[in-house]
Amino acid sequence: MNNKTHSIPIICSVLPKRPLRTRIKKAYRQLAKKLHPDLNPGDAAKAEQFGRVTASYDLLSDPEKRRRFDAGEIDANQQERPERQYYRTHAEADPSARYEFEGGYDDLGEFFSRAFGGRASAGSRQERGSMRMRGEDRHFHLQVSLIEALSGAKKTVGLPEGGRIALTIPAGIEDGKTLRLSGKGAPGVNGGPPGDAYVRVEVLPDAVFVRDGDDILLDLPLGIDEAVLGASVPVPTIDGRVNLKVPASSSSGKVMRLKGKGAPKSGGGAGDMLVTLKIVLPPKPDPALEEALRAWQGEHGFDPRAGWKGGR
Repeated sequence: MNNKTHSIPIICSVLPKRPLRTRIKKAYRQLAKKLHPDLNPGDAAKAEQFGRVTASYDLLSDPEKRRRFDAGEIDANQQERPERQYYRTHAEADPSARYEFEGGYDDLGEFFSRAFGGRASAGSRQERGSMRMRGEDRHFHLQVSLIEALSGAKKTVGLPEGGRIALTIPAGIEDGKTLRLSGKGAPGVNGGPPGDAYVRVEVLPDAVFVRDGDDILLDLPLGIDEAVLGASVPVPTIDGRVNLKVPASSSSGKVMRLKGKGAPKSGGGAGDMLVTLKIVLPPKPDPALEEALRAWQGEHGFDPRAGWKGGR
């Protein structure tokens, strides 16, 4: 006899021929509607049953976890287990007691209920019913502003059964990164450890700053007088405003660098802020400015496209 046994196919061979994934999901949803803590506030028994059903759903609905469980590679807590001990114990066991269920069911409700902590029909099943199980992992999505991502922030995420989890957004986190909060997932079953919480961070676009790796990009509006004569212009950074010295005769599109004013680096230090000058003209024609420029143009005859390859 092959020592590798497959509990899920044998269990389901007595069930109506519907897709396993569909039937597992349907049964889980039916039980979750009855047992969810939001619908049964203060009912500790139902909360514990909900944890058991959720934990079993996490194991059964994942084909790889189910395969490893059936192969004896992990136990019901999804923890690694010695292969030799599992195969020997399983091979020597009474074949009628290897699986939790006998007979057919209209849905998988009893399957979930009895799989992890429900009514047992024999000594070995009672032992399995009291098995310690790790709680399921929980996944969250959190939106933060670019300033919060660059500077760091304290945030919270809501739990399905109420309450919130506090977390710290590390300074410099990038869009799409996931934070792991150990032990902040669903509670364990029968004294098992809780699962973990995974928070995926989405960094929202900013109206002023654009992140480019460790650098921050900024467009700085500049008056024609400031560009021609030079000026000290206040510039926003993630640490507050600083004065940028714009040299005289600065063209639009010129990029100036503020060292160390970019995004924090994981190994320490920070990137730079790259400031692009954008000359902005008055919204309405200015006769005095026009007169001064005509006089200057007549005397100097400056050609801004001299040497420009696009002029050939």
